[in-house]
Parts: sequence; C-alpha cells; structure tokens
Amino acid sequence: MDFENDREDLIEGRNAVIEALRAGRTIDKIFIQKGETDKTLGHIASKARDAGVVVVDADKRKLDALSKTHAHQGVVALTAVREYCTVADLLATAAVRNEPPFIVACDELSDPHNLGAVIRTAEAAGVHGIVIPKRRSAGLTAIVGKTSAGAAEHMAVARVANLSAALRELKEAGVWIFGAAAEGASPLWKTDLKGPVCLVIGSEGSGISRLIRENCDFLVRIPMKGQISSLNASTAAAVLIYEALRQRGV
Repeated sequence: MDFENDREDLIEGRNAVIEALRAGRTIDKIFIQKGETDKTLGHIASKARDAGVVVVDADKRKLDALSKTHAHQGVVALTAVREYCTVADLLATAAVRNEPPFIVACDELSDPHNLGAVIRTAEAAGVHGIVIPKRRSAGLTAIVGKTSAGAAEHMAVARVANLSAALRELKEAGVWIFGAAAEGASPLWKTDLKGPVCLVIGSEGSGISRLIRENCDFLVRIPMKGQISSLNASTAAAVLIYEALRQRGV
C-alpha cells in the first residue's frame, strides 16, 4: 500500500486551518511557508502555539510535496488520529490494571513507519503507553495509524515538550528506565525487566541522545552475532518489549 500518497490527515489553506484550530481539532503539526510575512499566517502560527501545536517553518517545495490540492496558500496542517495524553495518564492506566507500569519512550523516532511499527508491537504486548517528544519526532498521523494496523487507535501516547523531564517524572513514580544501546553494559537476557519499566528506543540514525542516556538507569544491549552491529529501531523495540513481556510471566 502506498501510504505516502494516501494522506487523510491533511488540512490545507488558511481558512481551513483556522477553522480546524477554532473547532479544537487535534492537530499534530502545522507547516508554514518560510519567509512569508502575511498577517493571516502569523495569526495561525500564534493560535497554534497557544494550543500547544508544533509549528514548523518549511520552504515552498516541502509544502508543495505535502499538498494534495496544490492550493495550500502557505500552510498545511497534519491532524492526529487521536488525542494525546499525559505521562500521568499512562501511570494511571497501569494502576487501573493493577500492573507494574510498562512504558516505551521513543527518543526522536522520526520515521512514521517505525513509530507505527513500535505502536503495533507495544499494543499487542500490553504496554500501557508510549512517550514521544514534540520536536524531531513522528506524531500520530494517518501514516502512523495505518502502519500500526489500527493499534494507534487503542494505544495511549503522551507527547511531551521535554523527554528528559518525562523520564524524571517516571523515575519519581518508581519506574526504572532502560535504554537500548549497542554498547550497553547490561545484556538483554540478563536484565531484570519484571518490575515497573520504561524502555527507551533511540532514533534511526544516532540512537539515544546524550541527555536521554544520562536519565537511563541501565543501558541494555541486544546480543548480535552477525556482521551488522545494530537493528532497525522498531525491530529493536520489538525484541525488548517481548523480552519484558516474557519475564512478566505472559
């Protein structure tokens, strides 16, 4: 299936985007043409930021590539397939199920297909929720929803301004933070993942960032016997998630 050309999450044009903001639509991100000084676009950017929406300056070529109507008027919005929640909501879900928190955090996972695959695996394994940063990360767009095979409709996702602060919030709630890293000191099969855990998956290119590493209690490595030194981000997430599920007695 061609996900890229089957976009159901686009809102294009100034009036359409203004009305979406006014109606309280859950918008993942708004792209505004770089260098434009039009007052209406400035108004849209201001209203979006007030609503907590990520606003991105984009050149005309980027907007043209996104646009289906070819009449975007310098602004394109991406809607989310469902509303975001908070880190506290994820912890509350675990408490309602009477289970130790089982959370996955994605550090700047920018490929929507990878995020969708992580959500699909997490939902299947009974993860209580996903944490993603607002910036430099894919969001709950239609592509993510389709790649997740519908799991995004059922998986709680907290989108946070500061991922390090979110991990500290989890630590204060008694959750242990495990980061996936090729050079991690803790081999996966010997790592205890039975209690309250948050598994941190890094970006496709550079893995977990330095600041996020500093907030991890343990860095976990997946055994590798071949010539390739790392796995795709969503594959690594699946391995960690299901090892945690196995240890938790399912």
